[in-house]
Amino acid sequence: MSENKTKPSDANVLAFLSAVEPERRRIDALRLNEIFREVTGFEPVMWGASIVGYGSYHYVYKSGREGDFLATGFSPRKTSLTIYIMPGYADFGDFLKRLGKHRTGRSCLYINRLDAVDEDVLRELIAAGLRDLGTRWPVVPS
Repeated sequence: MSENKTKPSDANVLAFLSAVEPERRRIDALRLNEIFREVTGFEPVMWGASIVGYGSYHYVYKSGREGDFLATGFSPRKTSLTIYIMPGYADFGDFLKRLGKHRTGRSCLYINRLDAVDEDVLRELIAAGLRDLGTRWPVVPS
């Protein structure tokens, strides 16, 4: 079986976030780091080259595939801020209705600008996603 390509590293999170361009994306990324730290109580860890993760979990699927992945986190991509809620957004319609301007993928939330969403609702969504993940797999603090 193949391994996850995205793994935690010892890379410096603040150095990564401080180098994000353009400036607007960097400001949003630094603010997201504050929000995630406050909501999760976890220290940030770089996963791969561009994902900032908070906590982790070990999964084992019925197929036998298993691995470790970040519990929640974000990546300040060029086109949008990508927020990861594991295992996905299926049960979070109420939060999404109240959040503000966004798009969703399978387990990703895409936000163009942090000021386009309600930070309090984003906090609720991050906490709810972490609680939901914890009902499926034990979450380990980072």
